[in-house]
Amino acid sequence: MILRRSPDHRRARQLAASPGVALPEGALRRYLAQPFPPLGTDHTSLRLLAVDLETTGLDPDHDRIVSLGFVPVDGTSIVLGGAGQAVVRGSGGVGPEGVGQSATVHGLTDDAVAAGVELADALDLLLEALTGRVLLAHHAAIEQGFLDVACRRVHGQPLPTLAVDTMALEHRLVTAGWQTGWDREPPQGGLRLPAARERHGLPRYRSHDALTDALACAELYLAQVAELGRGRPVTLRQLTKGG
Repeated sequence: MILRRSPDHRRARQLAASPGVALPEGALRRYLAQPFPPLGTDHTSLRLLAVDLETTGLDPDHDRIVSLGFVPVDGTSIVLGGAGQAVVRGSGGVGPEGVGQSATVHGLTDDAVAAGVELADALDLLLEALTGRVLLAHHAAIEQGFLDVACRRVHGQPLPTLAVDTMALEHRLVTAGWQTGWDREPPQGGLRLPAARERHGLPRYRSHDALTDALACAELYLAQVAELGRGRPVTLRQLTKGG
């Protein structure tokens, strides 16, 4: 598995704003112009965007995005009216045109993908929703890696992101024994989204639909911050740094 760290968001934004760097008008420019929330922001006023990507594999250099879904989270509320999704057409110069064996995971056929939108349009849709928000995802490095590569291909620029990772939060919870009493590492698969939701008493959803998984991640996050904070606010710094 090849994962990428998001570029340092301050340096990336400075580079993007420098006179020698030409950015297209539109979603990317607006996204870069809006700063991330301060790290001292507590979760009750934090604005996030839960994101899930379905891809043809796990390597952003050789695999591609076939669908994306997102749901805003404002403080402790999930904003279903701001949810969105897109199926992405074509390979974008990456890998085979079809979805191949990955169709057995996400259920999207070659015909469904052929009827989707271009990568640039799907990326713009997501960037508009993500502007001024923190990325929220389960195993966020995958979403960050694929979105960074997509932005480089579409705009020739890296995509700086600041992320809250619900898988990392769940690891902190279970290894601290706050929920399960475990004093060891969780078993293989124990941190996957369905397993994490089950521990928090959340309902089962069908996996590997981008919009459903984004909603599932948002719900898990709210359960996690309630457990982490134990009635007290949790800051963005604590959510991103493990503090």
